[in-house]
Amino acid sequence: MPPRSPSGSGRRLVGQALLYSISVFASLGVFLFGYDQGVMSGIITGPHFRSFFNQPGPLETGTMVAVLEIGAFITSLAAGRVGDIIGRRGTLFTGAVVFALGGAIQTLTTGFAVMIVGRIVSGFGVGLLSTIVPIYQSEISPPDHRGALACMEFTGNIFGYASSVWIDYFCSFIDSDFAWRIPLFIQVVIGAILALGSIVMPESPRWLIDVDRDDEGLQVLVDLHGGDPEDLLAKAEFQEIKDRVIFERESGEGRTYANMWAKYKRRILLAMSSQAFAQLNGINGMRPYISTSSAAAGWLGRDAILMAGINAIIYLLATVPTWYLVDRWGRRTILLSGAVIMGVALGATGWFMYIDIPETPTAVVVCVIIYNAFFGYSWGPVPWLYPPEILPLTVRAKGVSLSTATNWAFNFLVGEATPYLQDVIKWRLYPMHGFFCACSFVLVYPETRGVPLEEMDAVFGEDEREEALENESERASLMSNARSASMTSRNSRRHKAGAASSGWVSRIMGRSVNRANYEPIAEEE
Repeated sequence: MPPRSPSGSGRRLVGQALLYSISVFASLGVFLFGYDQGVMSGIITGPHFRSFFNQPGPLETGTMVAVLEIGAFITSLAAGRVGDIIGRRGTLFTGAVVFALGGAIQTLTTGFAVMIVGRIVSGFGVGLLSTIVPIYQSEISPPDHRGALACMEFTGNIFGYASSVWIDYFCSFIDSDFAWRIPLFIQVVIGAILALGSIVMPESPRWLIDVDRDDEGLQVLVDLHGGDPEDLLAKAEFQEIKDRVIFERESGEGRTYANMWAKYKRRILLAMSSQAFAQLNGINGMRPYISTSSAAAGWLGRDAILMAGINAIIYLLATVPTWYLVDRWGRRTILLSGAVIMGVALGATGWFMYIDIPETPTAVVVCVIIYNAFFGYSWGPVPWLYPPEILPLTVRAKGVSLSTATNWAFNFLVGEATPYLQDVIKWRLYPMHGFFCACSFVLVYPETRGVPLEEMDAVFGEDEREEALENESERASLMSNARSASMTSRNSRRHKAGAASSGWVSRIMGRSVNRANYEPIAEEE
């Protein structure tokens, strides 16, 4: 057991140090499936890989890539119930172990059939991780930084993708089967690190309170708020969560899929549609085209991988501004602006392919890079943030499992259809994805910026009963008073300890949120 902290909390880390540590380890979960997305697309074109598998045709290579998504789809549907039974941390550990096992099978593969088994097993792990990581992050994050921390996780996903591309590039210089076995083995190492890290990470306080492990839940909240057992904000947040759990039980709110669908149909459809449009908006159609368009522009072989690596770096950097903007501009503004720029880039891609001039290959590469950058800024991270935000604790795991399963289903659908559509409708494929960007622009996603998870009913106009309104008002008042008292105390400590104690996320964001009315306010100095 880690040595007790000075506050007596029993954990080595408390406050923002604990929150950032959790976020880093949780980000390894999304790093893994980002890494897998890139590593397979790189190694399947390598001469040693193709020789080992007896020059596989398009069907075999496509199956090796896409079968992971089938495994992910299956376990993402099951992850909701698993997450409610064994907890968020237990599901995270299980997903990491399963993914590492699948990676080991792929690394040591003896042929096509074994490779398929390894891909399916890894897919099972990906389904668990891609469902539970956003839930876990949303449940331990403060409302004023919840968006930023979730978007940092998506950056971890793209960092995984970018890392895999560059690892593929450097391993392409190896003249043996290690050129593709090493990239596959690295995911085993990362999976093992995540599994070990999940053992020492705290459980979600909301899950603990939901299963009546109140003392443990309160302790985690105290640790997240700095380790002071008398912290008013930690106590108020605990009471808010507990009141919500009791209210949902007394109102007879069931936890079945049928009850969830009956009461929260709008929220479920919004969660699922956000993930569906993340794929229909064209990312699986544009990302592979960077290689073919680079080849047409004269980037061949290893140089084509290099170009993909450069694009991956731009893609990665484009996710960083969202850390700052998502809790300032809000989710809707980012989704709408991203849909516009992505739609324009897709339309331009189709146009340049249609007119087919000498400058077309270079123009298409530029359009693809612009598209990827704005996807990384908008429809990449926000659909992973939004579903766990808008769903109540009783059905959060089940609802997010449906939205995540939607992602993998449409990921598979678009990935499978894209090569065929590129051959049949050619340049028209890209304006078609542009049309879906327009559809996603029209669809209304309520703003959730700064709203505590327990008070999300008000956003959707579902808090209509007088008793519920009184309870929400009392909780909001309690949270507001606690925040004021806690802020005064913390500012005093900050003044003594210096700016370093405020945490780098807080300094980047430069503000907090009044939970009573959800309006952003400047932090007192």
